Formats: sequence, C-alpha cells, structure tokens
Amino acid sequence: MDKSPSPSMRERAAAIKRTAYCPHPDHASSPQHVKFTCSDCGVPTYCSEDHWAADYENHILICDALREANEDDHDLRSGRFFPEFEYPGEQMDEALINFTNWDTFLYTRDFRAVNDPRSLRQVTRLLTYPITIASFLHELSPYNLRHRLTIEGLKSVSALRYTLHPPKTGGGKDMKGIRITPPPVRIFMLGARAESSLPREVWHQLTHMFPISTFHLVFIGPESLDGRSSELPAPDRTDSNPFGAIVERVSHNMKISTFVEHYHTLHATGTFAPFDPYFDCFVLFHPGLGHPGSAAEWENTLPKLLETKCPVLVTGYTENDMERDVNWINDKCKGEFDMLLEPGENRFKSLRWDINDADPTDLSQGNWGVWSFRGKRYEATRKDVEEV
Repeated sequence: MDKSPSPSMRERAAAIKRTAYCPHPDHASSPQHVKFTCSDCGVPTYCSEDHWAADYENHILICDALREANEDDHDLRSGRFFPEFEYPGEQMDEALINFTNWDTFLYTRDFRAVNDPRSLRQVTRLLTYPITIASFLHELSPYNLRHRLTIEGLKSVSALRYTLHPPKTGGGKDMKGIRITPPPVRIFMLGARAESSLPREVWHQLTHMFPISTFHLVFIGPESLDGRSSELPAPDRTDSNPFGAIVERVSHNMKISTFVEHYHTLHATGTFAPFDPYFDCFVLFHPGLGHPGSAAEWENTLPKLLETKCPVLVTGYTENDMERDVNWINDKCKGEFDMLLEPGENRFKSLRWDINDADPTDLSQGNWGVWSFRGKRYEATRKDVEEV
C-alpha cells in the first residue's frame, strides 16, 4: 500500500501510520504507531518486522482479508471498465424477485452475469444500501414470522407493503378510470454519510422493485453532503428554505432531499409532520448508537423516533457493533419500544472487507447485521358500561 502506483493509496498508508498503533502485547503500556508493512497483505500493521514476526500467528488470521481489501481498493483505482456497475431497468411483471441471497437476487433482477468474486464484491458494496431496505419492505421479503420478523414487525411492514404494492387494476384513461395518486413513501436516512453520496442510479433500483410506487428519500445529518459539496453546493438558508435543503429529482417516481442538519432539530420544527406508518420509514446505516464517541448525539434523536411510531431499520458493521446498539436502546428506553426484526446477519451485507485506518486489525463489512424497532403502540379497547 505504501509503494502503490496510486497516490491516494500511498496517502492512505501514510494516514494509517500516523493514527494506528501496533497490536503487539509489548505495547500494552507504551503504545507505538505502526511502521512496518506486511509483505503478504501490503498493509501497515506493526511497528517493526520483529513484532510482526513474533505476532504472526494472530496476524495470519486476518492477513488474507487485509490483502483482499487492499486489492479491491486498488481495483477501483485501476482504470478498468466496470461492467458490474451497469444496472438493469424495469422488472417484468412475470419475473418475481428472489430475495434469498445475492446470487438469486442478481439473477432474478436480470443483472449482467458476475462471475468474478472481486466484481461481485464491488457491486454489492454499493447495492447493499437500497437492497437492504427493499429486502425488509418487499412482499417477497426473506424475513417472516419464521425468520426473525416479530408479530409487531408484521403489522408495520404490512402497512408499508399495502402502500408499496397497490392493486395493478382499476386505473384507466377515461374519466371513470381516474384514481387518486397516493403520496410518496418517505424513507428518512438519519446520520447519512456514504449512502448520501452513492450514484443516484443505485438508489433508483428501488423504483424498479416497486414500480407502481413513488419514493422520497431524505438524507439527514451533518455529514450528509461530505464529498459532494463541489457537485452540489449547499444553498443559502432563506425563509422559504430555512434548513438549506438540496432537492434532486431523480425521475418521475423518485425525489431525493438532503438536509445538513441534526434530525431532532428538524423534528422539533415539524418539518416532516405528520408521520404515517403507511408511508414513512426510518433507516440508520451503521449509526453507532452505543458507541462512546457518538451515543450522546443520538440521545436527543431517539425519543423523536419513538414518537413517530414508524419502523426504524438499523444496520451494524459487525456483530459486536450491532449488539452494542441493541443494548444501548434497551438501556435508554426499555419498555418503550417494540422489536420488529430480531437482530441478526443481513442477507444483503456488503461482501467487501473494509479496513479501519485507525486500526487495520479491525475489519468489517458494510451493513453486516440488520434489525428493526418502533415506538410502542398502545391499543385501547372500549368496554361498554352497563346502565345502572
């Protein structure tokens, strides 16, 4: 990595050496930055060759994955043509989508055949975001009462599926065939980072899986415009646009709005009110709810999410990351929420390994785990009082 022909990869290697510490046990009391690059994986991992050799039994456990991640990053910078990034269009009514796994999904969606494992890893790295959402909301979802979906979860997804899969008959070109067009389904993505900068054709795949529905994707978070400021400069905040929202019309059935703001601020002003469980859904990609560095930022947001009574879909980088978020929710609002989807591995996780520059031994996969919750709904029943 530090001798790469790509300047950006050399810069990344330098960044790792500045921030990462040697994992050898000798540095338990005296941390030292990494300097030595492993000859097998090409990633800076230890402070010296001696410590690398002494701790090789531990390093060999992740060496292959580090090498794979390093090669995948170089592949993106190789300048080759990427046929795997050509996405199919509309889905035929007769062809049902199979959400069993990546292979069945790509085949039934008529993607170009991806025979190379590296190409498969590259394409899933982007598609994991919209397909994770679709696999939860679609009527052919692999998550059901026998596979992690709870009774309350079935109630929530049934409401959204009622909107996302409307009857295909009834409309016509004459006056008798006029039908009212329902509002778009709003998907709020809080703490948006990488997902907000994805190519819009990636998000447009949602409209092909739900061809009769319309979508309004809302990216919210202080980092939601990172990496796109030159492409989409933030507009001035005016009376008509108090939060400087950026609106993109992707197609006739998809609109994308970006707010560089915290969600609890927008919620307090009633910007998106009222909420409707038939049309609204929240998604948190790798939010770090229980992470010490970001938990405080979510404390103001959590009560607002529970208040909407809309489903909240959450993903995690690793099993530990996901469990930490679940435990944090339990600690903060036990008894105030319903679990909709039991925590577990995401069928549509990214197949690519990601290296944490601050700790190269910390490998993860995008959207590895997925679960869902919702603010508890209390259903009152009326009891007729007999006349005395």
